[in-house]
Amino acid sequence: MLKIKNLHVSIDNKKILKGINPTLKPNETHVLMGPNGSGKSSLAKILAGHPDFEVTQGSITFDGKNLLAATPDERSQMGLFLAFQYPLEVSGVNLRNFLRLAYNAKQPEHKKLPVFAFKNLLREKAKLLDLDEPLLERNLNEGMSGGEKKKCEILQLAILEPRYAVLDETDSGLDLDALKTVFSALTKIMKTGKPIGILIITHYQRIFEYIKPDKIHVMLNGSIADSGDFNIVRKLLKTGYKHYTA
Repeated sequence: MLKIKNLHVSIDNKKILKGINPTLKPNETHVLMGPNGSGKSSLAKILAGHPDFEVTQGSITFDGKNLLAATPDERSQMGLFLAFQYPLEVSGVNLRNFLRLAYNAKQPEHKKLPVFAFKNLLREKAKLLDLDEPLLERNLNEGMSGGEKKKCEILQLAILEPRYAVLDETDSGLDLDALKTVFSALTKIMKTGKPIGILIITHYQRIFEYIKPDKIHVMLNGSIADSGDFNIVRKLLKTGYKHYTA
């Protein structure tokens, strides 16, 4: 269980989060919505361990362990995954080799895969996202379109099988075909892989055509203004966020 309790966070003495309390369980999908500047992407960075944010109150526990005491790389090894809103291009780092090294780093010695065995695993996962094999031979995100970068983020998730994943506006910049591919693949990964809790940060209701979240949260001004089922989306479609700010 990824449990956030009364979390208060500041950056440069400015309050960013003001006592939020969401809890994400394995095999659950939560969606976090809200206007720009409400604190959504800040939460993603805080979970990943970005050093610019200061936790002034509250806690985050990861399956009972103190997540805030762990460094970013330790959080990754624990099983926390962050898909970036703007994936970086990394010159000189081959995508296939990067994924094989990352995969093997998480495995006990007897489960590490040699080059050809991993190639088969990667090919199988890439099919979920309609990724062509030549793309897998490129450097990490280098020369890729925005949609290809987002697909590669989900490919990493499929290979690494984290315990919890935060997808920070993975849907932004995707055309309709890519959106369907990415979120349909995500649904398949959740159904066929190890149990995983997913927090999706988004502005767009269109993702609900392809995923059925267990809970939806609305964040405003650093606080969770509402949590519930799909009725929240119906409210937003009618009134936007005015319903919460009036």
